[in-house]
Amino acid sequence: MALLTQTHEQYYNGTAFGTYQYVTLADLINNFIISYIGDDKMINTAKRTEVAFHAQRALQELSYDTLRSIKSMEIEVPPSLSMTLPHDYVNYVQLSFVDDAGLEQLIMSNRLSSTPEAPLQDQNYRFLFDQNGNLLYANKSETETRWHAATGINNSRQDTNIDFLEEGYGYNVDYGKRYGINPETATKNGAYYIDEVSGRISFSSDLQGKIITLKYISDSLATEEEMKVHKFAEEAVYKYIAYAIVSNKMDAPEYRVQRLRKESIAAKRKAKLRLSNIKIKELEQIMRGKGKQIKH
Repeated sequence: MALLTQTHEQYYNGTAFGTYQYVTLADLINNFIISYIGDDKMINTAKRTEVAFHAQRALQELSYDTLRSIKSMEIEVPPSLSMTLPHDYVNYVQLSFVDDAGLEQLIMSNRLSSTPEAPLQDQNYRFLFDQNGNLLYANKSETETRWHAATGINNSRQDTNIDFLEEGYGYNVDYGKRYGINPETATKNGAYYIDEVSGRISFSSDLQGKIITLKYISDSLATEEEMKVHKFAEEAVYKYIAYAIVSNKMDAPEYRVQRLRKESIAAKRKAKLRLSNIKIKELEQIMRGKGKQIKH
């Protein structure tokens, strides 16, 4: 039986492009039960719910460093200077703003600020409580308020009009010369920090109104449509499930557990190499300029 369930016309006139390269999680579970579970198979007995649990765990684990699970989201920074994290966000890869040419300019993370919780205080600096005895908190901390009110990432200096590289300016005569600059903050592209607790990204004020692109890692478990695995990593999922099921059995021989563990690691490594998508011609073109002589 053919794997395609639609005609060429239905595919090219539809919206689900490129789906042939993926296998759904439901098909993975069915294939594993047929191929790996039985009296004369590697695993004698296993419940379908057990297979489904380990299949989801395999999909989650492989999404972090093996599968093509990097997504992107584009928004315009609102006046509130904050962005809600995507529903399936696990970790970020890169944040950048889009310039007039459509190129992504990297934005550096700011490690010098945060969004702390701010309990309300009275004139005697004592905490305020509600009728149930719970602390009352401000809608926005003073730290975040001052961060948003500032004019840029390097705005903590009292006088932003001072030329710190100007010769003869007191103790700053060697600023950027003897000690050098801090590359982390040597940028004009703005800054951001991520508040994991509230699930928001806070931007500096110089990014207001700009188009931001967030590239992030998803665990591929948020919706049914996202529960799919690339065919290059299909074997890695099977080996992971088999190792997870056998290793949890009390009467499983240790040699079988270790064998499946090695097979799982090898299958994951092979899937990672296949999905790395390294093209020799593209690499050759990139490396052409690496041998240029640098004149002094």
